[in-house]
Amino acid sequence: MIYLAIFALLLFAILVYFRVAHRYNIIDKPNHRSSHTAITIRGGGILFYFGALIYFIWSGFQYPYFFCGLTLMALISFLDDMYTLSNKLRIIIHLIAVFLLFFEVGLFSLPLWVIPLALVVTIGIVNAYNFMDGINGITTIYSFAVLWLLWLVNRELAFIDERLLYCTGIANAVFAFFNYRQRAKCFAGDVGSVSMAFLLVFMLAMLIKTSGNFVYLLFLTVYGVDTGWTILQRIRKKENIFEAHRSHLYQYLANEAGINKLVVAASYGLLQLSIGLMVVYITNYGITVQIISSVIILLLMSFIYLYIKNNIEKKLL
Repeated sequence: MIYLAIFALLLFAILVYFRVAHRYNIIDKPNHRSSHTAITIRGGGILFYFGALIYFIWSGFQYPYFFCGLTLMALISFLDDMYTLSNKLRIIIHLIAVFLLFFEVGLFSLPLWVIPLALVVTIGIVNAYNFMDGINGITTIYSFAVLWLLWLVNRELAFIDERLLYCTGIANAVFAFFNYRQRAKCFAGDVGSVSMAFLLVFMLAMLIKTSGNFVYLLFLTVYGVDTGWTILQRIRKKENIFEAHRSHLYQYLANEAGINKLVVAASYGLLQLSIGLMVVYITNYGITVQIISSVIILLLMSFIYLYIKNNIEKKLL
């Protein structure tokens, strides 16, 4: 009953947010780089933060430093959805939030060289999640896949309070009802993609800390490969990688190839789910098998990415 009540509360919250967004003109107008054609409410992903807030209160304020970091991330991202903030301000707030996450996980007790490496990985994941939020449903379906994988592993390792997984999943489900449509009622916005990324990074960090196994980072393989190769290709073309664009493979599939965007979103989620299940399976074996399997997965995914994208680009010439 408690989860049904949380669902109802979050549904009420997003309906209230729609009224606020209409009143204050928090909308996304399509342009030549957009994958949508209609004016749509932006920032509906604030629901992910609300889901975490409900957990935080319910749990007796568990993971306080992480939650403070999440609050900073959500706030600065929501303001960025409404106004154009300076990159310097956003970077400073992101760094403070990430360091709060590191403090919660206990990263500062590890060797000093771990900190900059973890910082690069964390900022990279958060930005990748933001970059990949470009078509209806992709953030919510992909997040469902990763959350389910984390829940599956949590049944064995108990690396995190499962109520956080459930509250995040319920928030994602409510958002999906309004976003996983041919004509979405709302988009996640920066506040949604960044908040979800921050939540997943924290859960993955707790999992890696508990298990001592970095192979679980492959729970984000599909987004990682698409983002990584897209950035490399844009650098090769001497493009500004910080400018908005439609160069990701999922955008090519939905726009240039004309595949239904909901099918593209579902395919990304299902592919990540399949890879994640393979990752869970290989953790039963030694480190050598895990390394070889990880390399094979990344090489295979890179081949698929390059093959499909090159074929689409050839048809456009």
